[in-house]
Amino acid sequence: MTTPGFVSFVGAGPGDPELLTLKAVDRLKRADAVLFDDLAAGPILGHARPGADLVGVGKRAGRASPRQSHVSRLLVDYALLGGRVVRLKSGDGGLFGRLEEELDALRAAGVPYEIIPGVPSACAAAAACGVPLTRRLTARRVQFVTGHDASGQLPQDVDLDALADPRACTVVFMGKRTFPALAEALAARGLPGATPAILAEAVGAPEQSVWRGTVAALAERLAGEPGPLPALILYGPLAGDD
Repeated sequence: MTTPGFVSFVGAGPGDPELLTLKAVDRLKRADAVLFDDLAAGPILGHARPGADLVGVGKRAGRASPRQSHVSRLLVDYALLGGRVVRLKSGDGGLFGRLEEELDALRAAGVPYEIIPGVPSACAAAAACGVPLTRRLTARRVQFVTGHDASGQLPQDVDLDALADPRACTVVFMGKRTFPALAEALAARGLPGATPAILAEAVGAPEQSVWRGTVAALAERLAGEPGPLPALILYGPLAGDD
């Protein structure tokens, strides 16, 4: 019976190779195969050893993408060949990265693994914008939320009252297309339209851009075609320029 290989789930951070951890670089250099997300590609793959199989399995909103079941099956198949496999995920794989489904597949196949955290994209976005995610006296709570469900729509089970809390810093992942609807729902629960907001696009990439305004202005900005760049939205007491 073939001894299964070993899978390292590696958080790639926001895409800047200088933000990789030393452990992440080590695993890339030793991997026989690297299965990578779109946002974890580019110069980061330059750390992979020559001859390693590089397999793109990324999913992007609005584009043809492999099914999660196919990605999990591919990961298991590579691991069962007996080598070292890196599953390279953008940001930190434990934040909206479908990590649990891939872990379940490995456990069912008896494949050992490790999880190497990466710089969360929310932290990288705040750093790029020059703001903290917490602020003494005015923002003692940070909340992360996904901006769309499996169908691409605004999730119907989010806690809108919590998201409308003016004393929390909120970070919305994958929310450009649904933010106008979210902003309307938040306004109905009392969040002022003048609440400061930031749109941080392509964080860590050469095309990185940061837009600052208000929740109402951002909703209007995104009401048309929001564009293809990946983005995070921050709003609350931390997003302004006091």
